[in-house]
Amino acid sequence: MKCAVPDPLNDQPTVDPITLAVLAGRMEQIADEMDATLFRSAFNPIIAEAHDASHGLYDAQTGDTLIQGKSGLPIFVGVMAFAVKAVIDKAARDGDLADGDVYIFNDAHIGGTHLSDMRLVRPYFRDGKLFCFLASVGHWHDLGGAVPGNYNPSAREVFQEAVVLPPVRLVRGGIVQTDIIDIILRNTRLPQSARGDLNGQLSALDLGVKRMDALLDVYGAPTVSSAFAQLGTRAETLMRAELAALPDGRWEAVDYLDNDGITNEALPIKVALEISGEELTIDFSGTAPVTAGPVNIALPTTIACCYVAMKHVFPSLPANAGVMRPITVNVPENSLLSADFPAPTGGYTETILRMIDVIFSAAAQALPDRVVANAYGTINALSIAGTKANGQRWVMFSFYGGGHGGSLESDGLNHGNAPISTATIPPAEILEAAYPVAFRQWALRSDSAGAGMHRGGLGAVYEIELLEEQAEAFLFGERGRFAPQGIHGGGEAAKNHFTYQTDEGWDEPALTSKMVGIPLKRGQRVRLETPGGGGYGQPEDRAPDAVARDVALGFLSETLADQTYGPAWREAAPKDDAA
Repeated sequence: MKCAVPDPLNDQPTVDPITLAVLAGRMEQIADEMDATLFRSAFNPIIAEAHDASHGLYDAQTGDTLIQGKSGLPIFVGVMAFAVKAVIDKAARDGDLADGDVYIFNDAHIGGTHLSDMRLVRPYFRDGKLFCFLASVGHWHDLGGAVPGNYNPSAREVFQEAVVLPPVRLVRGGIVQTDIIDIILRNTRLPQSARGDLNGQLSALDLGVKRMDALLDVYGAPTVSSAFAQLGTRAETLMRAELAALPDGRWEAVDYLDNDGITNEALPIKVALEISGEELTIDFSGTAPVTAGPVNIALPTTIACCYVAMKHVFPSLPANAGVMRPITVNVPENSLLSADFPAPTGGYTETILRMIDVIFSAAAQALPDRVVANAYGTINALSIAGTKANGQRWVMFSFYGGGHGGSLESDGLNHGNAPISTATIPPAEILEAAYPVAFRQWALRSDSAGAGMHRGGLGAVYEIELLEEQAEAFLFGERGRFAPQGIHGGGEAAKNHFTYQTDEGWDEPALTSKMVGIPLKRGQRVRLETPGGGGYGQPEDRAPDAVARDVALGFLSETLADQTYGPAWREAAPKDDAA
């Protein structure tokens, strides 16, 4: 299967560079304000605190990304283009698209990512003509399915993950279709949270329409439309220039997922990057086929992940579809990277994180100065759910941080969030205030960083105690069997480690990083020890005083420092004055 992003045809007049820059800033600000509106009004912490959402402007004919805000998740830049195109196709079949319509859906095989991400798409009309689309996507807390929070590592089809909603019209000509809302709210464990998030997304789209009206009142539709086209062309030109400056060649890498949640068979993800002049091919031949468990992803998600990887490697590139025009993505048919409905896709985050890792490992061979070592490689989607004494259902879903990879310039970031997003880890105080749990430990994990001239960042330790009578926990993680890798001689980081308390003591999942239905009683705990990041460069090239500082701070034990870096660091360590 071959997918390349087309170049849309535009015959608009040229906009001068100053006006183009002003318009780019204005339109980005519209998306930023839409982000902020949802973050401030959403009910669930995954949107309100972690900012797992995104907004943007999309092409009226192709659905291509025109503008995305700085606060939204980068992975949504690519997948929302597919989501908008699905609405364009739906409206074309129905033949009655109107001003004031809003479509809603979560079907991951059409719009990418997973069923937790609810998409709202609204056509924007100017003078009675379709001008562009506005879109909002946010991670809802719960949408039914077998597992509270929807990260079900044992799912064999999407119906076991969440309710599947195809593109349907939620608002018709400005009139809300309440029956659609009734269906959605009946299929969630947390209807109040879902209603609040839905209203927040609708409000964000309303704001986007107002801001677009104001923009076009000043500059006019022809000028803004021309700016859209020119920004895409400039992004393509920049991408081609970046590629042309690199040597032609082919570079390969492979890494593995622990398992698919059903059987404990390792799953390879293989990539080859091939540069020829101003064009790049990203080839995933050799990757594992579609799996029974939910680590599959749909093709839109694969394309979007490649975009995110390129943004990391070429950070100056703008956030629009023009970046992908010189890039061809080859994905084998029946691959876990091109799964068809109804293959489960709930754990898409784990798969795209491994894709990022292998793309970085391959790119490091061609661009040793630009690429960082592997980050920790799993969001560790942990849900704890139960019923309070008053009968109220509760679902605590969150993701957790780890170490980022070392680079030519510095050590990796300690306890960062996944490189697929700009989301933040919800604070312990927010989670403890919302749910009957207590964090007994939230700390950096000693000895978790990959060694190197510049070491990786440290992972973290989270220990969570249940305060209610009983609950169940569910984990969907990765990197329990295959550690994050270093580059250019850097060492691998510590692996992921999850344990939980039982009446007989501490236990761990049979499948290492995935488990459903972990029973918990009041006072019992779950414990996550997340991976660090891989190291960059040979460990013997690390400055002894840097090693000594890590030991003094508790980041590195003396024993591991001696084994990894040798005894030279001891000469740089602070002397005991009493001695």
